[in-house]
Amino acid sequence: MHNFAPCSPRQRNRDDEFILKHADSETLQTLEPLLSQLRAHAALIERRPGVFYLKSRAFLHFHDDPSGIFADVKLDQVEFTRLRVTTQREQAHFLARVTRSLQPTNAVDRARSSR
Repeated sequence: MHNFAPCSPRQRNRDDEFILKHADSETLQTLEPLLSQLRAHAALIERRPGVFYLKSRAFLHFHDDPSGIFADVKLDQVEFTRLRVTTQREQAHFLARVTRSLQPTNAVDRARSSR
């Protein structure tokens, strides 16, 4: 199950989820302060501009939509959650959630709860 934020009426996929285009270079430029903070996380690898991996798995990327900028991130390291990151406040909230999800104790707790 995906936890997607509502966005503007656009195309939908087979699961009735909105299809958003990946963020272009202009959008990524506006996110540069946020991207710099994400790059500071030693656990994250930026494979392409704005596309981060955790070990060998996709962890987060960004989308452009007329209603704003969104990030798809695996906060539980399993399923993507879509969060709006258009404003500085939204970006701060997003960064705090990403940082919390990357804490070693969270990974251990998630592994234990999935047994």
